Amino acid sequence: MLQPYSPLISMSTLNSRKTLLEEMRDRLRYLHYSYHTERAYCDWVARFIRFHRLDSRDALFVDPVRKVEDFLTHLAVHENVAASTQNQAFNALVFLYRRVLEQPFEHVSAVRSRKEQRIPVVLTRAETKQVLALMVGTSELVAKLLYGCGLRITEAVRLRVQDIDYGYKQVTVRNGKGNKDRVTPFPANLEGLLNNHLERMRVIHEQDLAAGFGAVYLPFALARKYPNAETEWNWQYVFPSKKLAIDPRSGVMRRHHLDQSVVNKAIKRAVGKAGIEKKVSAHTFRHSFATHLLQRGTDIRTIQSLLGHRDLQTTMIYTHVLKQGGEGVVSPLEDL
Repeated sequence: MLQPYSPLISMSTLNSRKTLLEEMRDRLRYLHYSYHTERAYCDWVARFIRFHRLDSRDALFVDPVRKVEDFLTHLAVHENVAASTQNQAFNALVFLYRRVLEQPFEHVSAVRSRKEQRIPVVLTRAETKQVLALMVGTSELVAKLLYGCGLRITEAVRLRVQDIDYGYKQVTVRNGKGNKDRVTPFPANLEGLLNNHLERMRVIHEQDLAAGFGAVYLPFALARKYPNAETEWNWQYVFPSKKLAIDPRSGVMRRHHLDQSVVNKAIKRAVGKAGIEKKVSAHTFRHSFATHLLQRGTDIRTIQSLLGHRDLQTTMIYTHVLKQGGEGVVSPLEDL
């Protein structure tokens, strides 16, 4: 069992007043990692330190490869974590040693969690229509963008007003997975619904400005480069939060974007009302977007580009979904 505390987590270096985790956060922010990645990586480093009961920074440099191997093996064998979880822990430790401690280690041999190929859960067109019809308000609009544009939930809630181009009927996804930009189609039949939503959000933004707030978070020091941009309407989130909150990085009171959990809970309620037994999440709409495009005859390379996949093999998984029954074979029971 991991211990709840280790002195190393709160211990400063000899030439700095910052703790190890504070240095880790600074480096992650310098390299423009997301806040979610920052929290996850720091949590893994803290768990690594507690697992080995390290009490000094020097202890991190003693046989680091073995320490990392033992920790990863513990995650796979005793905690039975998923392969993606173990990989995230490994990436966090690689970042710690390479970017913070400047002591990169070589090949690591550890028991790895098995990564099985999973066929994604996909809704039929009828099921998609049924679920969307049972959703209301902002969550309905977000879900329709997930399905209509093939967005990830994080990409949808981070959309800015200027990212939607009504003229070209497209949505620009900025700083998506892998820090890449891409363009995906915007459904024309959402224009009216989205305009009504944005009119209401603009009133809220103007109220924030009148109250001395209204400055949205801008990445990559854009707020310094364009001093007025953070209060301009086109930079605001399409789906802002209902409440003002303190930014955990800057300490500034501002309106962040909508929390993903709000949408996921609304989807779960709609799926329950529809009586659909499939395990549906926000990401299911993205899978359904790709699968339904394939059914309509869209080229697989085009779908790869729209989804922002680096490897075509990732997109090819949707071709398996389209096979009826087992590998396209009709059951002999149907001939009886």
